[in-house]
Amino acid sequence: MDRTVSALFSYSKRRIETDEKMKNWHERNTKEHQQAGSASMSRPQNPGCEVSGHLMVNRVPGNFHLEAGSKSHSMNPVMANLTHRVHHLSFGDPLPEFSRKYKRILKQVPEEHKQFNPLDGQLFSTEKYHQAWHHHIKVVSTHFETTNQPLIAYQFLEQSQIVYYGEDEVPEARFAYDISPMSVVVEKQTRKWYDYLTSLCAIIGGTFTTLGLIDASLYRVWKSKKID
Repeated sequence: MDRTVSALFSYSKRRIETDEKMKNWHERNTKEHQQAGSASMSRPQNPGCEVSGHLMVNRVPGNFHLEAGSKSHSMNPVMANLTHRVHHLSFGDPLPEFSRKYKRILKQVPEEHKQFNPLDGQLFSTEKYHQAWHHHIKVVSTHFETTNQPLIAYQFLEQSQIVYYGEDEVPEARFAYDISPMSVVVEKQTRKWYDYLTSLCAIIGGTFTTLGLIDASLYRVWKSKKID
């Protein structure tokens, strides 16, 4: 660009017009989105994208995040909408969900305590620009020692919240995780044969004592009636 007065004036004028258009576009789209609600997310011009794969991480606290960016397209990542749906998120080796052995082992954990994939199928929608969801995950290893081949799975608890960004910051969907030093161990304990014998003797002894007390009480009642 030339360093003349006219060239600098033309450049400044173009920048002001571009900034004004971006401001009007932002206000118009924000208003349309508020009126249409989440339906605007499914418009053909906002198809979104799909991310899949796996990450190898160390057993230390960390995070991974998703944000808009492209070397092949002209886009403004600051204006990106980070609405997302988690189809599947898990830690550890993939488990064969349809395996009979896997289902049989998981039956040993009550349904209210199963937290292997709590984020699956959840939609995290943002209603305005310059905001995104952050997920905080606490991972706990679960050891199933009920078979000859122990199985290790990972359960996790999550808390999600919306974080607001400045107008010049790029929003990102962040997943922060922390590996708990504690573990859950599921074992199968069997009772010894003498436990059943002890329980049987206790039942017989309790029954005999109870019947003896009832017999003594009835004897005293009938004896008092005969004397009267």
